[in-house]
Amino acid sequence: MLCLVENHSLPRTAAFFDLDKTVIAKSSTLTFSKSFYQGGLINRRAVLRTAYAQFVFLAGGADHDQMERMREYLSALCKGWNVQQVKEIVAETLHDLIDPIIYDEAATLIEEHHTAGRDVVIVSTSGAEVVEPIGELLGADRVVATRMVVGDDGCFTGEVEYYAYGPTKAEAVQALAVSEGYDLSRCYAYSDSATDVPMLESVGHPHAVNPDRALRREAAVREWPILVFDRPVRLKQRLPTFSMPPRPALVAAAAVGAAAVTAGLVWYTSRRRAAATTA
Repeated sequence: MLCLVENHSLPRTAAFFDLDKTVIAKSSTLTFSKSFYQGGLINRRAVLRTAYAQFVFLAGGADHDQMERMREYLSALCKGWNVQQVKEIVAETLHDLIDPIIYDEAATLIEEHHTAGRDVVIVSTSGAEVVEPIGELLGADRVVATRMVVGDDGCFTGEVEYYAYGPTKAEAVQALAVSEGYDLSRCYAYSDSATDVPMLESVGHPHAVNPDRALRREAAVREWPILVFDRPVRLKQRLPTFSMPPRPALVAAAAVGAAAVTAGLVWYTSRRRAAATTA
């Protein structure tokens, strides 16, 4: 259990959480693949490849090069998608798809940080259309996520405005520390991926959650705590009163997360090419 309620005469503090495989057991955006297929945003072939991507993600995630290829691919893929339609699909399926895969251990940590007087901030490479509703479901105070340019017609232009990944996550944390008065030396951070080392090392209390191999090695060298979350549970089953009215959210995000449902295309294609080259 976390200790003691914050002394409010001291600078404010926060707990920064990565989302996928840290708070929830799967990729937040890949989980919506069937819903986006039913809404006409992706085709059946993409759904099948998304299932493959979910497997790759759960088996070990994507490295830096794969994430960069994903960013480039998604910026083209989502061009022309109607933002309002994406939001509606997420809203309609959020509880059925996301609620059952929230880690009990993560929900407990969020409660404990709030009880201790700390803000809870979700910092995710996925986009606002997915991350904002999940943050609201969890009672998070703020959300930082990737955003893409939206045209006058309400559709994605295909241009990435802000990519919440690697060092940019750390920059967002530092910007919030300035705007909100957080003392980062007393703040907490949680992630499963080595790509989030810049965010983790920017706070005084970093934690590796279900870490990939690279982060596990880094955590061992730096003597960071390693946590294992393995109990997904519906919030209502866990604690009926958990879903509290959300606090005002500072949203540093807008659209790319919905497009990430087909991120598997990037992994799938790269692996197929590698196999063909080897053959």
